[in-house]
This record gives sequence, C-alpha cells and structure tokens, in this order.
Amino acid sequence: MEETTPFKKILIANRGEIAIRILRTCRELGIATVSVHSTADESSLHVKLADESVCIGPEKSIHSYLNMSAILSAAEITGADAVHPGFGFLSENLQFARLCNEWNINFIGPSSVAIEQMGDKIRSKELAVKAGLPILMPVLVKNRSYDEIAAAVKEMGFPILIKSSAGGGGKGMKRIDNFADLQPSLDRLASEAKASFGDDTLFIEKYIERPRHVEVQILADKYGNTLHLGERDCTIQRRFQKLVEESPCAVIDEKTRRAICEAAVNLAKFVNYDSVGTVEFLYDQDTKKFYFMEMNTRIQVEHPVTEMRTGLDLIAQQIKVAQGEKLEIYQDDIIFSGHSMECRINAEDAETGRPSPGRIIYYYRPAGIGVRVDDFIYSGYSVTPYYDSMCAKIITHAQTRNECICRMKRALNEIVIEGIKTNINLHKKILQHSEFIGNNYSTNFLSKNSL
Repeated sequence: MEETTPFKKILIANRGEIAIRILRTCRELGIATVSVHSTADESSLHVKLADESVCIGPEKSIHSYLNMSAILSAAEITGADAVHPGFGFLSENLQFARLCNEWNINFIGPSSVAIEQMGDKIRSKELAVKAGLPILMPVLVKNRSYDEIAAAVKEMGFPILIKSSAGGGGKGMKRIDNFADLQPSLDRLASEAKASFGDDTLFIEKYIERPRHVEVQILADKYGNTLHLGERDCTIQRRFQKLVEESPCAVIDEKTRRAICEAAVNLAKFVNYDSVGTVEFLYDQDTKKFYFMEMNTRIQVEHPVTEMRTGLDLIAQQIKVAQGEKLEIYQDDIIFSGHSMECRINAEDAETGRPSPGRIIYYYRPAGIGVRVDDFIYSGYSVTPYYDSMCAKIITHAQTRNECICRMKRALNEIVIEGIKTNINLHKKILQHSEFIGNNYSTNFLSKNSL
C-alpha cells in the first residue's frame, strides 16, 4: 500500500442536504469539518452540525457559494487541508480545482485534467469515440452558417435536441420539431448559455423518441483501479431535470447491462479518472441500443440509490481515494441487492414548477424498514428563494421493484411538510400511474401525461 496522508479537516464548499451528507461521513472517519454559508443560510442545519462555520458572503450564490476566493480563504484561516465541493456550485469547475492545487488544498474530486476533458460535452464525445463508446453524432453550431446547420438538420431529421456544450442539470437544452423554431431557439439558447455558463457553444443531436436515461456509477483510485457500481435509471424528468431515480434499470437485459457498465469503465480508464463519477447514456427502447451522453465528474444527487443497493458509502470512498488510498474492493466484491429508488422533494408549486420559499411550520420525516431520508430542513426553518428548491430526498430499498414502489408510496404518505408548497403529491401521482408501475415510459412521461 502506498503511503497516504489522511485529511485532518475538510471544508465543505456546499450547502443543504449534500453538505450534511458529507459532514456525517467525515465525522464517522474522524475528520473535522468546516461549513461555509451565505448570510441567508446562517440558520441552516449544515452550519449547526459542523465543527466550525464561516460566512462567505451575501445571499446570491455568485457572491457566496461560487465565490472561490472567499471559500479558499475560509479553508486557509480554518486550517482545512481539503475541500469537498459536493454537487452543483463549484463541483465541476476547472478553475476552482486548479486554484485548490495552487493553494496546496486537496480538491476532493478527480484531477483537473479529467474535469477539463469531460466538462466540455463536445470534447467528451470525441474522447468517448476514441474509447470505443457509441454516440449520437453531434452537429456543431459555432462558425457555421444557418444554411449549413439547416442542411445538417434536414439530413438528421426532426425532432432534434439543441444543447449547450457547457450546460448541465437540464439547463441549456431544448427539443425542436420544425425549422420555424430552429433559428429563434439557436439565438435564445446561445444567449442563455453565455449568461449561465460563460460559453455560448451549442451543438445539435438527434432526439430519440422513446429513450431511457441510464447512468453508470464509477469509482476509481489514483493507481488505475476502476470499477462500476451498477446503473441507475433516471428517466422520470421534468424539463430535463430528474425527479425519480431507481436501480437497477428494469428495461435492459443482462447482456446490455454488462455492455453499458463495461463501456463506462472503459471511458473512465481512458481518461485516467480517479474519483467517483457518473457516465450517462441514452437507451433507445425501440432499437435496444445505448449512446454515450456525458460524464459528470462529481458525486450525484442520486448516489444514495447506489449506496442502498451496494452497502458502500460513496462519500467515504471518494475521500479515501482523494487521500491517495488504493481501493480495497474489486469488481467481484460488489454485491447488488434488491431494488432502490429515490424521490426528490422540492419546495415548489408542482403545477408551475416554480420555487415555493417560505417558513416550514411543521416537518415530519418518514422512517421504517428500507427508508432513508437525506434532508436539511426542520420545523421552523425558512426555505430561501436563492438556491435550488430541493429540500429532501426519500430513498427506499426492497427486494423487488414493486415492493420498493410500495415502500416509497408509504413514505410519501408519511412525510409532512407544512407552510410551503412541495411536489410530494406529484410523486404520489407518478408512482401510482399505470405506465410507471408497468415500466412502460420514457423521458417524455411527464410532458405526455397531465399529472
């Protein structure tokens, strides 16, 4: 075993439930924690539970959770030797990863080279092809005339999907069904991408009519040891943002499962990946073929689904790899048990999808066999309007998919959040819909059904 230097103190450069999730694992590993927070999050649970906390700026994330100098200064003054970025915010920010290295602070994530390679959707597709993965060939928009773009789209055929190369989390993409919408959508998405990501690079690819969104969890150390922890089905989405995730994916056979997981491992090895990460694919239910979409170089919102099936603590594995430890498990050691599912509980008006900030008058958390809740809210807590609306995740585990659905229904009937609007009832409607129960749906499930 190579000599490693365990972290003594980790600064968590995030907020909400993921900050608490990381904090709890740190505590179990005997590592001290530092929480950072904006002025709006002073009473947040992640601040209360940490060993130390530092205010890094005002409410808006650009002045706080995206303020690199403030976060690094907080790490320096508290003596933190590592930073965990969680997901969102700076988790896949190449500049931040490099700055951590310059400040001699360990970045808990992959190398900056891997972030750079996989962060650009166009470049990542080029690398995927070299690694032998199938892709949907993209049409690049930049430096091409409208006539050239239109000709390529005509050959490809509608519907198409316009994507921002720097986008993510459902942002910066739009389905187009005719030429009348093509030019206005290109202009609008380029402008939005420039404002949101600082990069207006767009590309176009064929839109698959009945896709399933299947992603593979990857774990790799710094010594070339790479393994997969199975796949997750993230097909239930609204405006390209995930709502329900489950594992395993019930529409792929064992041969396809082995192929898609092997493809994910091959890509991770090809780019010398060293951390937890997720390789995302589209699975065409009509042709039974899968295509590489992108790789997320961070921990995912839905990682508890994999943890429930494998019994592994992915945050702990991520920290150990960042410390320079070799993986102590091999692919054959991974035992997949039963079925797991996650529902994201958002503070929002489910009919409009708009956030619903406000004070939570009463909160009751579901429990019982096979039920896990990752959250950061409590009775009396005020949900702010400044950040993502997700306030809790319910994760259930059972021996079969049907039992897992029944357990999730029970948990959704138990949870109580009073004082704000939530999407709890939307989840109940999804889980009792015949297409969901019968496993006969695609990514257009919510747009097709009025729930």
